[in-house]
Amino acid sequence: MSPVRLGAVEYLNARPLVYGLDRQAGTFSLRFDVPSRCAALLHAHDVDLGIIPSIEFLRGGPYRVVPGVAIGSIGPIASVALFTTRPLADIRTIALDTSSRTSVALLRVLCAQHFRMAPEMRPMLPDPEHMLRECDAALIIGDRALMFDHVEAGVDKVDLGTAWTEYSGLPFVYAYWVGHQNAIGAVEIDALIAAGRDGAAHPDEVARAYFAATPAWVERGAQYLRDNVKFGFGEQQLEGLTRFYREAHQLGLVPEFRAPQFY
Repeated sequence: MSPVRLGAVEYLNARPLVYGLDRQAGTFSLRFDVPSRCAALLHAHDVDLGIIPSIEFLRGGPYRVVPGVAIGSIGPIASVALFTTRPLADIRTIALDTSSRTSVALLRVLCAQHFRMAPEMRPMLPDPEHMLRECDAALIIGDRALMFDHVEAGVDKVDLGTAWTEYSGLPFVYAYWVGHQNAIGAVEIDALIAAGRDGAAHPDEVARAYFAATPAWVERGAQYLRDNVKFGFGEQQLEGLTRFYREAHQLGLVPEFRAPQFY
């Protein structure tokens, strides 16, 4: 049988979920892309399973979800943030990172329900300096958001993980393994769950490998994996995800609401 084709987010926060999978070449083949590309590949059947932005579960399918592991937060996530040159109440324009899908939907929900504002939103390539020259604020995700020195840049950082938990009292799920209905069986599911749990238990090793070319970032990366990213996918995470899906649907951000269906 051919290996299961996996598409994974290229950012640091996804590396624990693929921990050791590169050593299972007979079972899996693995590629890395930005979140929006991961979703597009799954929708087009160019991969069998992907770590995709959670909002994309509602934009394709029918899909199934690998249980037990995800990329989430309870409170600050550090790598999904609105960087702003002015107070929230004064924001009129926001630049949106075009590599993002879930974070854009999360920001729109928070603007409508929590921040109580309706700024103009402009998709842009993820270049913080350019985005903040063009707009009052910028939504930036992933490694760029994690490593962007907003203090040196003279802007404020509004952590969207913190904002969601303040608003809802629940965790947030940014991405998880999603696949076509019959893409994998019990052996592959167990391997993916084990990889995620092993990767979450080795943040220093994961960060060293990921930042091999920039060792000055290793400590910050490991701290982020230990303290910010939550890799479990239990009842609370499912409750938070379901609430996000309902509110995104109510705002017209997705065509329908449906709860995740697990393998």
